Amino acid sequence: MIKAVLFDLDGTLADTAPDLGYALNRQREKHGLTALPLASIRPYVSQGGRGLMKIGFNLAPGDAAYDARRAEFLNFYEERLCHDTRLFADIPVVLAELEARRMPWGVVTNKMKRFTVPLMQKLKLDRRASCIVSGDTGINSKPHPEPLLLASGKIGIPPPACVYVGDDERDVLAARAAGMQSMVARYGYLGNGARPETWGADAHIFNPLEILQFL
Repeated sequence: MIKAVLFDLDGTLADTAPDLGYALNRQREKHGLTALPLASIRPYVSQGGRGLMKIGFNLAPGDAAYDARRAEFLNFYEERLCHDTRLFADIPVVLAELEARRMPWGVVTNKMKRFTVPLMQKLKLDRRASCIVSGDTGINSKPHPEPLLLASGKIGIPPPACVYVGDDERDVLAARAAGMQSMVARYGYLGNGARPETWGADAHIFNPLEILQFL
């Protein structure tokens, strides 16, 4: 029986792509490149800075310019963290219902605490979430199970009684490794790799309200 719901942040709880895309295009403009349409950026958002450096500059970890360019991008993003970011439709309804049922919910994201905490504050969710685990809260980030296990410990609910909702394959991998059930948010960004049907999740949802049906 599920007793807690944990959410990924970007592409699952909140649509952060507009602000991330804006930061990337500001950076591209600085380097003499034209803006990319948001539709082409969205699939890369759940991969964080790594994915955005790939679509924005064709850079990968290990490339000579990668670290400096990624740091520059993060500074641009921090300047305009929550201008157009919004909770996905029906997420407020889901959170309110979970709270009415006295069911803990929390956030587990690879986003660094530097961005996660102020973003959750701006979304007015920081005091409502039972836990907030960022990418640098522990030693490892997803797809390692450590962040999910940290969240489980913080809320006092054992992993088998938690479901993790995310929009990237590494979310499913992390949940499986942590012993949690996994749910794919098909309304999210979904990456640009293997099809979600092949990720091995326990459930797929096309609207956040389906979380309540699953429970």
